Amino acid sequence: MKIYGQHRFPGRLFVVEGIDGSGKSTQLSLLQQWLASEGYGTFFSEWNSSPLVKDTTRRGKRKRMLTPTTFSLIHATDFADRTEREIIPPLKAGALVLADRYIYTAFARDVVRGVDPGWVRKLYQFAVKPTIGFYFQVPLKVAMKRILGGRDAIKYYEAGMDLDLSEDIEESFRLFQARIIEEYEKMVEEFGLTVIDATRSIEEQQNEVRAQIKRKLIGVKKVRVQRWVNLSSTVQGYRG
Repeated sequence: MKIYGQHRFPGRLFVVEGIDGSGKSTQLSLLQQWLASEGYGTFFSEWNSSPLVKDTTRRGKRKRMLTPTTFSLIHATDFADRTEREIIPPLKAGALVLADRYIYTAFARDVVRGVDPGWVRKLYQFAVKPTIGFYFQVPLKVAMKRILGGRDAIKYYEAGMDLDLSEDIEESFRLFQARIIEEYEKMVEEFGLTVIDATRSIEEQQNEVRAQIKRKLIGVKKVRVQRWVNLSSTVQGYRG
């Protein structure tokens, strides 16, 4: 079933996916720095960051009143807003859009929370297909060690406590993330995700990511740094 189409814009869309602790955000940050040093204009978009729903999400989480369907709809609204403001305009302007999480996050988390897979996929059918979707594959034990060693506490919804998997938040987090991994593994073939072994060194992963990216940069114009300082105003003309 075709749920979204290949965009025809001059820009490129690269997304990173993976469970918490996979190191995907670090890799995306390094990629952005490298692309900028190479002279490419880049735009960054992060999951659940739209000001349109941020207050609602924060309030719902604080009061622990978000149902799986509500969660799904809020994230879809966030994504739709960011697609209109942060993804499509830069792509039209010829920029490289780097997304920390994309629709696959919803397909994994929402399904684990009990939302129908077909329904949530149809919900995001307006999304454009990424140029490359990277999936940073990491064993749960490794991810758990990274998370627990780098944070003071795990958040309620982050741990899937709303699913009543366990009364212990660390155990709930482990069970929740294990189920998310299962969904990601199913999507590798379904959506043609590019798998990166996230147990390797940061340098090795970054080299592989760059090698994959380079193949997709043919035809992308480099720009002067000064031109991209005010790109946010430039892309306004590409909306509509």
